[in-house]
Amino acid sequence: MIPPIANNFVAGESPEAALDHVERLNAQGIKGILNLLGEHYDERPPADADADEYLTLIDGIVERDLDACVSVKPSQIGLDLGDEVFVENLDRIVAHAAEKDVFVWVDMEDYTTTDVTLDAVERLKKETDGLVGVCVQANLKRTKADLERLAPLPGKVRLVKGAYNEPKSVSYKKKEEVDAAYKQLLEFMFQEFEGGIAVGSHDPAMISYAKELHDEYGTPFEVQMLMGVREDAQVDLADEYEMWQYLPYGDKWFSYFYRRVRERKENALFALRAVIGV
Repeated sequence: MIPPIANNFVAGESPEAALDHVERLNAQGIKGILNLLGEHYDERPPADADADEYLTLIDGIVERDLDACVSVKPSQIGLDLGDEVFVENLDRIVAHAAEKDVFVWVDMEDYTTTDVTLDAVERLKKETDGLVGVCVQANLKRTKADLERLAPLPGKVRLVKGAYNEPKSVSYKKKEEVDAAYKQLLEFMFQEFEGGIAVGSHDPAMISYAKELHDEYGTPFEVQMLMGVREDAQVDLADEYEMWQYLPYGDKWFSYFYRRVRERKENALFALRAVIGV
């Protein structure tokens, strides 16, 4: 059983519990991004099993007529076992999602996975006419070039600050540097992207800046936040903008919760605020 402190951030252990959570979100005008917890498998059976569960999850979204999509981690579906395993399982998930008209996000992990992830996503964006989206991280120095590559392609791109502790040679380490990079990249996206912009941030300053850019350029955007973080703000934002909540679920909740709190001081602060209600 998930303890109360982690239950704020994880939508249960079963697909049914996660879909029930999405149904409650939809009633508040918020859409759901479902992520089955699991990553960095060193054997193929669990990677294939998680890919299979995404197929079932997609069916559940359609059967219950939910405003929802799925989000997949490359290492969860076999990247650590070889690029070909990741691509094979991702292709299976996307093909099934395309049949059901369900959007698929591909999460971005540490910087060593960026190229293979973008290669797979670029191909699938073209094949599905934009039914696949990808996450990029502002703390990586390479991200401007990656966005230039993605800009002409159909489908959405999610911009986050980045939670992985990357080497200084490839990333910005200071908060002010990451914030500045996020704003610069966001402006580029509002100027150049037509496929769709997802502002993946809990930072009120970044969301306010996105609103300013929307007013200036007219480019549509959506906001994405994690389950358990600033949920009152999510409800408020849903009154004016397309609001999505990223909600993980599954029995691997402990490692997810621990990593979210450990990786960045801001995550620990958000966790504390969620628990004590401030």
